[in-house]
Amino acid sequence: MPDLPAPARPGFAPAPAPPLAQAAPRIAVLIPCYNEEVAIGRVVEAFRAALPGAAVYVYDNNSRDGTREAARAAGAVVRTETLQGKGHVVRRMFADIEADIYVLVDGDDTYEAAAAPRMVARLVEDRLDMVTGTRVSEAEEAYRPGHRLGNRVLTGMVRTIFGNRITDMLSGYRVFSRRFVKSFPALAAGFETETEFTVHALELMLPVGEVPTAYKERPVGSASKLRTIQDGWRILQAILGLVKREKPLPFFSWIGAALLLLGLGLGLPVVWTFLETGLVPRLPTAVLAMGLVLLSFLAFVCGLVLDTVTRGRLEAKRTAYLAIPAPDFATPDFASPNAAPRPG
Repeated sequence: MPDLPAPARPGFAPAPAPPLAQAAPRIAVLIPCYNEEVAIGRVVEAFRAALPGAAVYVYDNNSRDGTREAARAAGAVVRTETLQGKGHVVRRMFADIEADIYVLVDGDDTYEAAAAPRMVARLVEDRLDMVTGTRVSEAEEAYRPGHRLGNRVLTGMVRTIFGNRITDMLSGYRVFSRRFVKSFPALAAGFETETEFTVHALELMLPVGEVPTAYKERPVGSASKLRTIQDGWRILQAILGLVKREKPLPFFSWIGAALLLLGLGLGLPVVWTFLETGLVPRLPTAVLAMGLVLLSFLAFVCGLVLDTVTRGRLEAKRTAYLAIPAPDFATPDFASPNAAPRPG
């Protein structure tokens, strides 16, 4: 007769099953590239050494040199995005890659790979959604005065409008949580994608942090793709577009106030003349002033309507963000990017 399991003794609960081992976090290093044959091999090797357990992905953006071959030889997974522009590459990477933690860095070998574990640890320990590597450099060629001034001006605009929680908005060195990456809309096409990162985090009031990182010159033979004037203008346009989209009431209120002041400035002398003489000698000016005042009220109404729409969009983005479960970053082993799995 087969042996039967002994019945549980009264008053005693069965022993719990042994806990399952908790998996270590999946870390993905994402490197967008365009004509970086000279630098990309060093970048891949440096990040493989700094984060041994991470998968390194290089997305080539129509390079005409040996970028793909150099990245592959260094041990990266190489893929291609044919739509030209860093924003297009970021959109593709965020859609394709599955991980728990994402490290985004440029492929020009100007950022400090050794800072990546510190940035990942900061993300995990403080349960953040974005950590920015703020650039610290004494080298004139690494961080030119024009770029430094432009970054301060543009960063100052965003800090004033969206919140005073960032100091280096245009840094290309970031660490993201999965929640951030999979809920990020990624609408930018070019270098303005860094602005979009920052505004998205500030508008949703996501937890963010910063870690100072060394910033160095490009290696000899490597050329910058950043055009100070053209790309600065595009970033400024992106900021204005984001203000219009995310802060429509203040945006259209300022326009309405300017139109109202202009209309009153043109119309009040006509009114005074009419009150004194009973005549309207400058009829075109009177018509223009009335039109400007009407347009000012229309701008105020547009701001009110779009503010309601924006509120609904913000709620939808917040819901999409919360729909992505947050991993458990609480255990000490999980906070270390190179730690082995820890028993439950």
